[in-house]
Amino acid sequence: MIRTCETADTDRILEIWRKASDLAHPFLSPSFLAEAEEKIRSLYLPISETHVFAQDQKLLGFIGLLDGHIGGLFVDPDYHGHGIGRALVDYAKSQKGSLTVEVFKENSIGRRFYKAYGFQETDEYIDEDTQQPLIKMTL
Repeated sequence: MIRTCETADTDRILEIWRKASDLAHPFLSPSFLAEAEEKIRSLYLPISETHVFAQDQKLLGFIGLLDGHIGGLFVDPDYHGHGIGRALVDYAKSQKGSLTVEVFKENSIGRRFYKAYGFQETDEYIDEDTQQPLIKMTL
């Protein structure tokens, strides 16, 4: 169910990212989200180690890793609560050991998930691009 991302997965990954971002990040501007989507496509996916969760050949979520840092973890909101996020973090933990992640302070969905998983808040600072507070969490 978890496999390495392939180039053909890009459009579905971006669809999941957009749906989940619209839910978790209503405080981010449409122009920022449009820029971020292009950066994910052209910059982040090519440099990150991305793994997807697929069920019946349909992608339902993904995790992007930069060494032991979770650059992104997104699950199609239609499948929240089905253990997909946990399975992806379990996989990342088995591959990398210790993990870190940055979550917008206003992203209550993400912060609740990571806290329930066992991540601890270790720092807080302002994101330069959005001027929104970010929380660094460590497992």
